[in-house]
Amino acid sequence: MQEMSKGANIGLAALSEDAGSVIVSLSWSSVAGDGDADVSVLLVDSSGKVRGDSDFYFYNHPAADDGSVQLLGKVPTENGSEDRISLDLTAIPADVVAIVVAASQYGGACFGDLDDLRMAVTDRSGEALLGFSITDATVETAFIFGELYRRNDEWKFRAVGQGYETGLAGLATDFGITVVEDDESDDTSTGTEAGTGTEASAGSGTAPAPEVPGVVSAAVTLPAQATASGDRVAPDPAPEAAKPEPARRRGTRTAKKKVTLPKAAKKSLAENDSWKPARLFPVPSYKSDREREVRATSVLLSVMAEVPEFGRRLTAGFGAPAGRMQTFTEVSLPHGETPKRPDGVIRVERAGKLWTALVETKTNGNPLKSEQVQNYMDIAARRGYEAVITLSNDVALEGTPLVAVKTDGRRKHKVSLWHLSWAEVAHQAQMLIRHEGVGNAAHAWLLQELLHYLQHENSGCHGFQNMGPSWVPVRNGIDSETLCQGDPRAVEVVESWERLIRQVCLRLGGELGQKALPVQRAKRGTDPKSRRTELADRLCEEGKLTAELRVDGAQSILAITADLRTGKIRTSIDVPAPEGAYPLSVAKRLLRVLDEAPADLHVETLVEGRSGTRGTLERLRPEPGDLLPKDGAAITGFRLSLLKGMGSSRGSTESGFIRSIDEAVDRFYASVVAHVGQFEQRRTSRGRTAADSAGAR
Repeated sequence: MQEMSKGANIGLAALSEDAGSVIVSLSWSSVAGDGDADVSVLLVDSSGKVRGDSDFYFYNHPAADDGSVQLLGKVPTENGSEDRISLDLTAIPADVVAIVVAASQYGGACFGDLDDLRMAVTDRSGEALLGFSITDATVETAFIFGELYRRNDEWKFRAVGQGYETGLAGLATDFGITVVEDDESDDTSTGTEAGTGTEASAGSGTAPAPEVPGVVSAAVTLPAQATASGDRVAPDPAPEAAKPEPARRRGTRTAKKKVTLPKAAKKSLAENDSWKPARLFPVPSYKSDREREVRATSVLLSVMAEVPEFGRRLTAGFGAPAGRMQTFTEVSLPHGETPKRPDGVIRVERAGKLWTALVETKTNGNPLKSEQVQNYMDIAARRGYEAVITLSNDVALEGTPLVAVKTDGRRKHKVSLWHLSWAEVAHQAQMLIRHEGVGNAAHAWLLQELLHYLQHENSGCHGFQNMGPSWVPVRNGIDSETLCQGDPRAVEVVESWERLIRQVCLRLGGELGQKALPVQRAKRGTDPKSRRTELADRLCEEGKLTAELRVDGAQSILAITADLRTGKIRTSIDVPAPEGAYPLSVAKRLLRVLDEAPADLHVETLVEGRSGTRGTLERLRPEPGDLLPKDGAAITGFRLSLLKGMGSSRGSTESGFIRSIDEAVDRFYASVVAHVGQFEQRRTSRGRTAADSAGAR
């Protein structure tokens, strides 16, 4: 890999023979676990400006219609998070001369608060081509990490590392986007009215771009952080009946041209509840796992080929170009004396060239087989295919390969091995049909039928559903106090716990239409194996599995603790108290916000350096003053917690541990976190008002 210094440039062709499609990664870490940033991409022409609104890609406008640019979202790393961007350079319009890759922060944060700021570029096979680290970040709230630019029909990379104290608005202005600041308003009606947000329109005079969810036609909605408010604009999701919405960043909202489906089902015309609606993909009782695999593969691949947004979403991260996709099942390929039959084949055509991936599928918790995957890797290498994709209920972790394969370094052609979990497939389908939208109603219906199939109990596609063979011995060892530090079975349980939390994030993020990621609090440079070993030793000593996750747009981090000694699951958040407010007023407002929360919710007052008073919501509602410290100490915040019994079995059955974690998170988020957002918004608003008043003086 070529390590770049600030200002240096290099041609991609000199680094790889297969750089027509690349993955750009922006990463950072935070010891505190609470640092984050948003990526953005700008396409500019020879004038150094964007051609129009559609040339600006960010969280409200994540993908180009032609698939040339696609924000793939965040993935957790051992020390922080990484944002990935797919760029199909062969599909970039000819009048675009440069692709600017940037990131911005919000809520008063700056890049000096983050560690390990880094940009990396890999080719379609996953091989790292170059890396660029930014080490001089201080008060900047936006950064141009680098740019890809054309020079004599060749794409080159330049390490930029330019920061802006004026946030994304200042950066956008430099590239021809005119920023318009709206007055703050609490108007929440529907239509095309503006709330607190910042609008930006390209000054190039081009025709308005087609509308996309959360983006105003002829105006790009930027984070309000770029001005002074500290809020960001989120897409306006479809109505949700089952759960309250989380606190959302306010901003301009418009009607969408892309199609989403409401969660609330239409009134049924059936005479009684026993009638079952006809399904495109019925799920009968299968006689064998093989039947499940064949049907699941065929259902998924057919929908990928018919719904372009969905097919690109799943393959862009694997280096596939944007083009015409065809999918096949049960293809016979020669291999030695006996032909091999991969479960599926994906082919994408772009500019007369083919990208091909073999697909190996497992359902119902069955593990992938190394020998089988190795055969497909060898076949792909000999036939000049680009990738092998494995798909199973398991969730991949850094530093822990799902299958061991060997690659022949003497072969000039490279084959990349990628993994998808069924939970990721369901997450992407849900994000498209519930929140981001697809091209037409037929595509939305197809994705709805696919999602129903994946979630059916007989499909075998439920995602990670087994804590592994070490679960029961470890629980018994903790109960009898015979489990010792260094026991490898504890490491296996920690890995299973991490997979479960990743799946919880995918499911919760799909429900809310927001990014949800596990928070990793690790020292800089800690490798995944060492981190998991340390967590396993802590499990042996304390008997607890702990995790934290952050939902984009929420102020607080959700903590999950599974106490294997007591058999209890604790879900909790810490809510900071506003500065300078009257304590009793703060306590009363918090209890009003929690009016619909469960009566057994534990509320604990936090004061500097120690715990304060505590009690259940049922006891505190009549007497809010009981939350105040008796010695008059200043309140720094409140800790809200719910306790739930833990399932004993290792699976996802009614009495299983996995289901109990899902239910605990769902209940806590719907009944507590979603409502606390109102308290946090009021706290943020008070903070801004006080700051504005101080500035006026």
